[in-house]
Amino acid sequence: MKILILFYSAYGHIYEMARAVADGVKEVKGAEPVLMRVPEILSAELLEKSGVAAAQKPMSQIPVATIQDLANADAVIFGNMCGQMRAFLDSTGSLWANDALVGKVASVFTSSNTQHGGQESTILSFHTTLLHLGMIIVGLPYAFKGQTRMDEITGGSPYGASTIAGAQGERRPSANELAAARFQGKHVAQIASALILNYNPMKKTT
Repeated sequence: MKILILFYSAYGHIYEMARAVADGVKEVKGAEPVLMRVPEILSAELLEKSGVAAAQKPMSQIPVATIQDLANADAVIFGNMCGQMRAFLDSTGSLWANDALVGKVASVFTSSNTQHGGQESTILSFHTTLLHLGMIIVGLPYAFKGQTRMDEITGGSPYGASTIAGAQGERRPSANELAAARFQGKHVAQIASALILNYNPMKKTT
């Protein structure tokens, strides 16, 4: 069972979260996490000037996805909504037309600069596209008790794991945020495993 973790990370925050998601997937027997990036749409010059090119060097070994990688996956966990991710999703028309993603589990994690930077609304708006593709949405349930912590500022909601990066990207994902990402990865893999064994969305019923 292949769980695709598809992400875009400018300064490494989402990449750290994606690796934690992958660690959670690995906890489920038979589940294999596959880390991939969406294609870049910004110019090399702009990436260099903004410092993104340097920040992305540790991710250079992560392969760039095509839409066929979505079709080949048993479940997909998406990291971050940005122009690059939006462009990639807008290229999936052929998958939609052929019902290629119907019945596949999907989940989303994200980041923002500030505590109230729209993390929840970002994930919820992402869900709209996934529903149009026929995917089955899985979030981050309150079974992850780190959601109810009051002793620190932390990301995470019932809609998915998240991290707070800071205005200059100076804050890295906290231990609690990474734990949320691991929980989400494991949770998605467990549900995907159960669905694969027991559910065929394309089977005709009378």
